[in-house]
Amino acid sequence: MLFISKIDYRFYQKFYKHAWALSFVLLALVLVAGREINGAKRWLYFTDTLSFQPSEMVKILMIIFYAGILVKNRDELSKYGKGFLKHLIFLAPIIGLLLLQPHFSSSIVIIGVCSVMMIVAGCKFWHFLATGGGIGVPAIIALIVTSPYRLQRVVTFLDPWKDATDTGWQVIQSLYAIGSGGLFGAGLGDSKQKYLYIPEPENDFIFSILGEELGFIGCVVVIILFAILIWRGVLIAMKAPDMFGSLLAVGITSLIAIQVIINIAVVTSSMPATGMPLPFFSYRRYCTIYTAL
Repeated sequence: MLFISKIDYRFYQKFYKHAWALSFVLLALVLVAGREINGAKRWLYFTDTLSFQPSEMVKILMIIFYAGILVKNRDELSKYGKGFLKHLIFLAPIIGLLLLQPHFSSSIVIIGVCSVMMIVAGCKFWHFLATGGGIGVPAIIALIVTSPYRLQRVVTFLDPWKDATDTGWQVIQSLYAIGSGGLFGAGLGDSKQKYLYIPEPENDFIFSILGEELGFIGCVVVIILFAILIWRGVLIAMKAPDMFGSLLAVGITSLIAIQVIINIAVVTSSMPATGMPLPFFSYRRYCTIYTAL
């Protein structure tokens, strides 16, 4: 982290095209050489204990790519064809490779982050509304309907207690953990739900363990800390000396914000379950990359 923090961010602008190419290669490589776990290929294993998830690096690489290309074509961004569609089309191969893994949650995050960057750079908001309503929403619905496990997650979200011992087990145990935490929690390290009750308590559902151990007060403190971090990111973007630096800050800040919102929404049963770790908390999150950049 210390090493990367010494690199001038303008250095990345020279290689924004390489960032897209590297993203494509990494995602293609995981489909060819990745290890399949629970029906998905998302990880590259170098040894049994050393692994790498390319989609996490791709999130950062796509931020660098879009910051560079949006700066280069800033005068065309207000146009629908040469501006909006021209830049949106670069997402298609990346999202396609992610869906082949399949990795639906990372696809949503990358689309969301790049969309925020494009709006901030000068693309019209109505372009997103028109395209999202005509193509985006039907495409998401089709992906859910044609995929049994995604459809099951939506059904479980609507009524998790209908199948409390199977598909609804994870979110119900998450709610039990948060509810049992009360105002001040059971105490740091004293969670009971993390022992064989909640799957992935150190990853996707770590916020529910936090709620059980530190209670409502602890959850509020963590959310406030995230809000401060996001606000500081917005300030950095506003005060950046150039457009590339501003877009880079917007991208990284929105990446953290979107993942925080989705993770907390999932563990509180406010949206269908999806594999979204909590930045800086989850075991598999690469904190160094975000902090250093």
